[in-house]
Amino acid sequence: MDADALKAACLALTGAVETFPFNLETSVFKVGGKVFALSALDADPLSVSLKCEPELAERLRAQHPAITAGYHLNKRHWNTVLLDGSVADAMVRDMIEDSYDLVVSSLTREQRRTLGQV
Repeated sequence: MDADALKAACLALTGAVETFPFNLETSVFKVGGKVFALSALDADPLSVSLKCEPELAERLRAQHPAITAGYHLNKRHWNTVLLDGSVADAMVRDMIEDSYDLVVSSLTREQRRTLGQV
């Protein structure tokens, strides 16, 4: 997955927006004002940090060397995925969607209704 595909996958989700709260190099993808993905899209190698259920996060790290504890994030709830081709694009897209779903589930009922999620 390249930077354009990563950005497209994040922004394809309902209500997702790209912001730059830290610096102009780090894309922060949010829904309902909450972060579900972070990536320096110009970085080489490219990586993305995604929210994850803690037990699944540990299993993924054990199974894939390219998946590590979230860089500068809560290591229990975030994984960083090195997009070096060793993790299938479909799996990365699934992880993006899972991260998005976790964040959406924490939104208020009204925010979820606005997103068509209630």
